[in-house]
Amino acid sequence: MLAIKTTESIQNESIFGQLTTLEHEQLLICQDKDTGLKALIGIHNTVLGPALGGTRLWSYASEEAAIRDVLRLSRGMTFKNALAGLNLGGGKAVLIGDPKLKTEAYLRRFGRFIESLGGRYVTAEDVNMKTADMEYIALETRHVTGLPKNKGGAGDPSPVTAFGVYMGMKAAAKKAYGSDSLAGKKIGVQGVGQVGKYLINYLVKEGASLFISDIDDKKLQEIAASTGATILDKEEIYDLQMDIYAPCALGGTLNDHTIERLTCQVIAGGANNQLENESKHGKMLLEKGITYAPDFLINAGGVINVGAEYYGVYEEESVFAQTEKIYDTCLSILTTAEHQQIPAQEAAIQAAKARIEAIGKIKLPY
Repeated sequence: MLAIKTTESIQNESIFGQLTTLEHEQLLICQDKDTGLKALIGIHNTVLGPALGGTRLWSYASEEAAIRDVLRLSRGMTFKNALAGLNLGGGKAVLIGDPKLKTEAYLRRFGRFIESLGGRYVTAEDVNMKTADMEYIALETRHVTGLPKNKGGAGDPSPVTAFGVYMGMKAAAKKAYGSDSLAGKKIGVQGVGQVGKYLINYLVKEGASLFISDIDDKKLQEIAASTGATILDKEEIYDLQMDIYAPCALGGTLNDHTIERLTCQVIAGGANNQLENESKHGKMLLEKGITYAPDFLINAGGVINVGAEYYGVYEEESVFAQTEKIYDTCLSILTTAEHQQIPAQEAAIQAAKARIEAIGKIKLPY
């Protein structure tokens, strides 16, 4: 079986050192002076097919932080696509700067860079990107998904992502509590964006007791008014006496400072790269007896959705049926982790790499 490389200490390595440690195939650095575009495209592994993963627009603290993010995110997409049973590799793009930079020219220029890769990378929407943005990118390349339904696409993938997270949460609850019912469970949802919002709707229907936090006060007030959820300060959520913690904002919220404060028995959310240090913090959760549903496993609904769109076989019913299988996959991974006494993250990576290794014996990278 392929060796499992971790993300530990990559911030201290050179760019090529990081690419080697995380086993990437390619990192593309793009810039356009006229539009202000600064973009990074990370292609991690294309054994299973072209690298598919969304584009994130963010004001990073440094270029080094952006590089670390695109490499970790693209690596996560490899594992996500593999565990979801998709014939797609892992990739990701980050655009560096203020979301106000987005113009037609800016997005179309980015589309030209994607086109230059000849289909090795396929994009979709992510943080601060919308289906309307994909329309502009699609004017310059066909290697784009997440288009509006009126343009022949599958539309916003967030509802499917949320459904997968919901399935993963129920599987984790089954492992931790012996029942997958979430009725009466005290759940803290961190982040009430698109995925968090749809996830909350599922939890409300099950009768969960909800507590929410976000940096957007307006969204919090709207969700609280419609669901009866209790609003918490963004730091307060880590000290909440809760059954389940659902991180659905940005990554890195499971770290040295937060894990020791958590009292929950289950962690299952939609955010990517929740473990700040993959090896160290995965072990900390194991030692605390917390059942952790690996993020790249349970938030795969969105990529299942856009993957079906990309291959031209999109049927909503089939997409949700495939996403529902996350429940069984998650339960299997958690059982393996329990039997081997290893972090769930490690068990999930092992399973993903086993599939890639098996398929790699019969085909070359894309």
